[in-house]
Amino acid sequence: MEKEWYVVNTYSGHESKVKENLLMRASSMGMEDYIFRVVVPEQTEVEYKDGVRKEKVKKMFPGYILVEMIMTDEAWFVVRNTPGVTGFIGSSGKGAKPFPLTPQEVDKVLGSMGMSRLEIGNELNVDDMVKVIGGPFANMFGKVKNVDKEHAKLEVALDLFGQETIVELELTEIEKA
Repeated sequence: MEKEWYVVNTYSGHESKVKENLLMRASSMGMEDYIFRVVVPEQTEVEYKDGVRKEKVKKMFPGYILVEMIMTDEAWFVVRNTPGVTGFIGSSGKGAKPFPLTPQEVDKVLGSMGMSRLEIGNELNVDDMVKVIGGPFANMFGKVKNVDKEHAKLEVALDLFGQETIVELELTEIEKA
């Protein structure tokens, strides 16, 4: 089984606390190999009030968090029974496991937060083959030549007109081949 992203319903306003509880439970129950990342989808909005610029963090989906996990019976049990969790989105109930988000849906949400579903260093390294899924080089394959962890960018060698060309791409524009 591979890790995928799922949407978990929580009490509205308790998203950060549920994230904290879930990560703590995963650690204490030895589920770090099944429950990986928990994300509260947020965006920073700029407001001007009385001529003063203020940045405000707003939840994109109040009452929901994203969980990257391998869906096993044990991992499903741990997430479902975390305090503040009311259930999974995409599950019909009656013991049916939920459907994961598609890679495009995950990329859209995480990309708007400046994140990627691929983790540099864990899943993506130099000399890995990748497929470009966005931008002018879409549907081309290349080899990772350099990784910039700080800015979440990669230098990828693509074959353009029979010549190897190095292009800089963001994590949201590629997927592992």
